[in-house]
Amino acid sequence: MAFLLGAAAFVVALLVSVMLHEGGHLLTAKRFGMKATEYFVGFGPTLWSTRRGETEYGVKAIPLGGFVKIVGYTPLEEVPAADRERAFYRQPAGRRAVVIGAGAVVNLVFAFVLLVAMALTVGVRDPGTATSTVDEVSSCVPERIQDGCGRNAPPSPAATAGLRAGDRVVSFGGVRVADWAELREAIGDAEPGRTVPVVVERPGTPRPLTLPMRLADVGGRPFVGMSARVVGRRYDRRGPLGAVGFAARGVGTTVAGIGTVLVDLPSAVPKLFTPERESTPGGQVGSVVGATEVSGEIFSSESSARDKLALYLSLVVSVNIFLGALNVLPLLPLDGGHLAVVAYERARARVARARGRPDPGTVDMTKLMPITYLALLVLVGLGVLLILADLLNPLRIPQ
Repeated sequence: MAFLLGAAAFVVALLVSVMLHEGGHLLTAKRFGMKATEYFVGFGPTLWSTRRGETEYGVKAIPLGGFVKIVGYTPLEEVPAADRERAFYRQPAGRRAVVIGAGAVVNLVFAFVLLVAMALTVGVRDPGTATSTVDEVSSCVPERIQDGCGRNAPPSPAATAGLRAGDRVVSFGGVRVADWAELREAIGDAEPGRTVPVVVERPGTPRPLTLPMRLADVGGRPFVGMSARVVGRRYDRRGPLGAVGFAARGVGTTVAGIGTVLVDLPSAVPKLFTPERESTPGGQVGSVVGATEVSGEIFSSESSARDKLALYLSLVVSVNIFLGALNVLPLLPLDGGHLAVVAYERARARVARARGRPDPGTVDMTKLMPITYLALLVLVGLGVLLILADLLNPLRIPQ
């Protein structure tokens, strides 16, 4: 039940994010006197609608987006004579740019407001310090790191060796370790299939114990099957100025991270269905299906209510920043593609004016249709690939 509640909470948050994005287009279009005839959440058959003035508002059956229909959004559209002066393509370039960019701006502002609210109420989480003390021992060796235990999965090396929660590892394979980072490095330097001595200090035992451990092989990497105990984890509530600073840094860091991810994504596509999916930034991109599953996992985890709320809000923030960043890419039919067209029209007009020639007017959109269809095909194809990857090789959010 908790998983379903988390999944439903994400779907609601996504629909709200879409409504806000499209609301940015709608409100700025109306502010400039353009005619908007439809504002819908979803696609496909209409489930419910109502008319207010000249605009129909409603909900459609497939909750995978939304749209605002602004009369004359491209010169290709047939516009009634009575609406011609209010058509989008006849408006000044500055106003068109504001309407086009308003959706992405609203998503970024929403993410910023959520981060400020988190810092003021939930607080900013200090991740704490991971120690070499065992917090939990895995019962099995999974086929992949992100998977759980299968029916016939063998016991983990840690379980077989007799490692227990509360044991503090002081030496691994002859290498002394003081914290989790050093222990991970020692494990990474070991060879899968090799038996190594693990020295631990166990509460109630007068002297250290040496446990022989035969390392498993998961995806070509040595696998032990233990998690670290974290100390010093806490939440610190910020004041108004601190919250604003935290939100600004959060948005900036996330935007930069999304840029890195998008650049890396083409090279990560071949790894989407392999154990190495999460090894590159691009491989960590998920679909709506994956994000919904992650939200369900957050709600159904054994974390504290505060941890769950922080992780859920962080997920919603990331989705909004991603929506804003994705939409400003200069590709039709995305908002960024339309902004690029407006910028090209203005640059062309300036060149014509400098040469003493008349303004060439709007771009012939029919010439851009092949590029538009190609970009749409790539975006849809990538979306399908990510959905399949999330179903067959899902990502896991760190708790």
